[in-house]
Amino acid sequence: MNPGPWGILIIVVAVLLLFGRGKIAGMMGEVASGIKSFQRGMSEDPKPVEKVEADEKEKSDA
Repeated sequence: MNPGPWGILIIVVAVLLLFGRGKIAGMMGEVASGIKSFQRGMSEDPKPVEKVEADEKEKSDA
């Protein structure tokens, strides 16, 4: 039971009436900033893998 074009249009209009344009735009901005923050966190590598492995080996030798 896939919604057709009219069904999708009715759903979009209902969402706009319930939440309003401002709230939807605000939510999308928050989602975008969360994605950017996640990507920034993934790209920042505080310690290279070789450094972590060397530290773990030193701890196991002691």
